[in-house]
Amino acid sequence: MQHLSLPALLEWKSQRVLHALTAAGFTDLPPARMFQTVPETRRRMDFAVQRVPGGVIIGLHRRNGDPVDMTECHVLHPAIFELLTPLRDVLGSLGALTSRGSLMINLLNSGPDLTLQTPAPLTSADHTKLAAFAREHHLSRISWQDPKDQGIETVAHSGAVREEFGGVAVSPPPSAFLQATADAEKAIVTAVLDGLPSLNKKDVTVELFAGCGTLTFPMSEKGRVMAYEGNLAAANCLKAAAGGRRVDGFHRDLGRQPLLPHDLKSTRAVVLDPPYAGAGAQTVPLAKSAVPDIVYVSCNPAALEKDGRVLWNAGFSVIGLTIVDQFLWSTEVEAVVVLSRDAKRIKRESSRRNRNDPSRSDF
Repeated sequence: MQHLSLPALLEWKSQRVLHALTAAGFTDLPPARMFQTVPETRRRMDFAVQRVPGGVIIGLHRRNGDPVDMTECHVLHPAIFELLTPLRDVLGSLGALTSRGSLMINLLNSGPDLTLQTPAPLTSADHTKLAAFAREHHLSRISWQDPKDQGIETVAHSGAVREEFGGVAVSPPPSAFLQATADAEKAIVTAVLDGLPSLNKKDVTVELFAGCGTLTFPMSEKGRVMAYEGNLAAANCLKAAAGGRRVDGFHRDLGRQPLLPHDLKSTRAVVLDPPYAGAGAQTVPLAKSAVPDIVYVSCNPAALEKDGRVLWNAGFSVIGLTIVDQFLWSTEVEAVVVLSRDAKRIKRESSRRNRNDPSRSDF
C-alpha cells in the first residue's frame, strides 16, 4: 500500500473496520477514535535469513521465492535496523546456517531480544560467537529455536530481560508477542481502559488471550483480573509477574477448552484480544453467558465480522470504537470495539455521543 499517503491509508483501513461491523449487523455505530503510528517505530520483526555466495541475506520473506535483502526500511525502529549489518557478519560465520533460517527480533525495554532458527544445530564455536556478539552489542538475550521440535535454548544472556506493562516489569519468553509499536500499544491500552464499565473492588474482569500481560496489568489498576492464555511460556510469564497484584493468571487453550457460560457467571466484563483467526470456539459460550460488557481487540476485520455477528445476535451493541494503524503501508488494521447489552449503559453512551462529548475525539 505504499502508493497511499498515511491519512488516506488510515481512512481506508477505517472503512474496512466499519464495513465489517456493519456486515455483522451493527447499526448506529459511534464515531471512531483513530490513531496512526509514525514511521520507524516498529519494534518487532520476523526476518528471513539465507546464506548466499559471499555472504548472508537478512530481510523479508518472499512468497514462493528467496528472501528480499533489507537495505532500507521506513517502518522498522532504527535500533533494530542498525543491527542488521553486524548481524550479517556474525551469521555468515556460523556453521549452523547452511541454507535458510529465520530471525525474530523484539525490541524490549531491556534491549533487542533475538531468537534465531537455523537448519543445523549450533556448534560450540557458534555459541561462542553469538555470546561475544551479544556482549558487544548489549543484547539482552539471544535464543536458538530447533526447527524440528520448536524447542528453544538460551545461547547468550547478558542481563535481565524486561518489558513493562502498566508499570509492571515482566520477563517475556523468546519470540513473545508484542504490539508492533510502543505508541500503538499505548493507544490500544487506553482504548481498552476507557471501554471498561465502572468497576468496584469486587467486580471481576475476565481477560481472554492475555499473552504476557499487555492489557492485564493496566486493567488490574481498575479491578481484579482473571487472565487466560493458551501459550504456556506466555502464561507462565504473566503469572510470574502477578505476585501481590489483583491478577490471577491461568494457562488454558481457549480453542479446545473455552470458558463456558457458568465459568463467567460472576464476571462483570470480558476483554479479549484473540489471534488473527478470531475467538473461534470461545465466541458462542461468551455470547450465551450473562456478561453485559465486552471489549474486543481485533487484528482482522474478517474475524471481527464473523465473531461480531454472533455477539450482535446475542443482543450486543457497539458503544465505542477505536481504530489503530500500527502496520504502516500494509492492509493490516487493529480495532478496539466496546460492546454492551446493558440498556442503561447503552442509553448513557448514546446521550454522551449526542452531546458531542470532547472526550471522544481522536488521540
